[in-house]
Amino acid sequence: MFLVGCLNGELVATAMAGYDGHRGWVNYLAVAPEQQGNGFGQAIMAEVEKLLGEAGCPKVNVQVRGTNTSAIEFYERIGYRVDDVVGLGKRIEQDNEG
Repeated sequence: MFLVGCLNGELVATAMAGYDGHRGWVNYLAVAPEQQGNGFGQAIMAEVEKLLGEAGCPKVNVQVRGTNTSAIEFYERIGYRVDDVVGLGKRIEQDNEG
């Protein structure tokens, strides 16, 4: 799923989400810096959750870097909690994200 939020013809928020038949995933959520704090992130996440729920999805997962405290605080404010899981990854192409 690709969702976009616009205000007066300007792009203010985007999200990319999916459902693998077991869990829903929000892979990317972005809100224009000058629009953060105006409810666009909450609105687009509510729409993601609605669409995933309609698809039969029982749970939504989001991965956030541990150092991104503002994103973690955002998700906690809208009802997400830290799961007792370990995320594993293997970079197959080097970039600056580490």
